[in-house]
Amino acid sequence: MWTTDKFINPTHAAAVFSTFYKIPSLSQVVAHAIDAIQFIVVVAFLLGILKKYSYSLILIMHLVSTIRSYPRYLDSWTIPNLLFFAAIPMLAACWSLREYDVLFAFGSSKSGESRIE
Repeated sequence: MWTTDKFINPTHAAAVFSTFYKIPSLSQVVAHAIDAIQFIVVVAFLLGILKKYSYSLILIMHLVSTIRSYPRYLDSWTIPNLLFFAAIPMLAACWSLREYDVLFAFGSSKSGESRIE
């Protein structure tokens, strides 16, 4: 959804980058370039393509996003900050389940054995 949001609403993407990543002015061209790269990584992740790289990139992107949101964890009862806590188990899942996520992955075996490329 965030990838789609960056493409459809680059103004919101600029606001997010300003608030969370301290990048004050993000042009529409740069927002679309970031979105295109992120879209490719997300599709590769969802399809299990080049798992070693796509999972690593998703993990890094999610880790940076989770760390940059730390003020929201300190003020958890202000709406909608409580929702940010969902990032922590997702981060753990990205790390711990990467080798077991083979059901819909290209090149996975039916026995559940993972094949990380």
